Amino acid sequence: MMDNRFATALVIACVLSLISTIYMAASIGTDFWYEYHNPSSAENITEFSKSILDEFTNGEPDEKTYTDALFRYNGTVGLWRRCITVPKNSHWYSPPEKMDMVRNCISFSLSDQFMEKYLEPGNHNSGSDLNRTYLWRFQFLLPFVSLGLMCFGALIGLCACACHSLYPAIAVGVLHFLAGLCTLGSVSCYVAGVELLHKKLPPPDEVRGEFGWSFCLACVSAPLQFMAAALFIWAARTNRKEFTLLKAYRVA
Repeated sequence: MMDNRFATALVIACVLSLISTIYMAASIGTDFWYEYHNPSSAENITEFSKSILDEFTNGEPDEKTYTDALFRYNGTVGLWRRCITVPKNSHWYSPPEKMDMVRNCISFSLSDQFMEKYLEPGNHNSGSDLNRTYLWRFQFLLPFVSLGLMCFGALIGLCACACHSLYPAIAVGVLHFLAGLCTLGSVSCYVAGVELLHKKLPPPDEVRGEFGWSFCLACVSAPLQFMAAALFIWAARTNRKEFTLLKAYRVA
């Protein structure tokens, strides 16, 4: 029969695991990992900025073009999409205060996720920037690896419940620990990638950039995964030790 301490630890670990999975899934599926705020985005609409907008929405812009658009139009960036806030109507001469603003989002294709980054963004002849290339790939792949490890851990946990055994909880804890490392690695890669991009393409003085709530969800998910892993491993190991001592006592 399971001790109440271990049962409580497992329940808390399962709740933490569920919350972290929801946070991680929401983080992957939303577009607010990084946000740009430009107070004059609707006021300074010129023919040049309109051409940038047209290329952003209708073509396949290079990294420099879509980054400039993000700077100018209060852009947000996720793992899968990039979005800008633009006037709803096509009358660019309308007063800014009367403009209805809407979000226009463009998805990254799978080939975009694995495309090389260049030493000079937008200049294909400048050579590959391996640091930014692999940081981008890892920030995209690691969240999915983390989510997969969590789901695999949940499957093992269900099998453990069916077998009425705590021993598989050690494997569940290890998988949660690895998932936490992947989440932490993804967050670190994203921060490093943004910093390197801004060194090559610094935002204008009036533009303010900050990490968004999607990024915060991923940051919160990592410690929840580590806490769940610690509880799973503690419950399994401690229960096994006490069972071994009790068995030895009965034999004696």
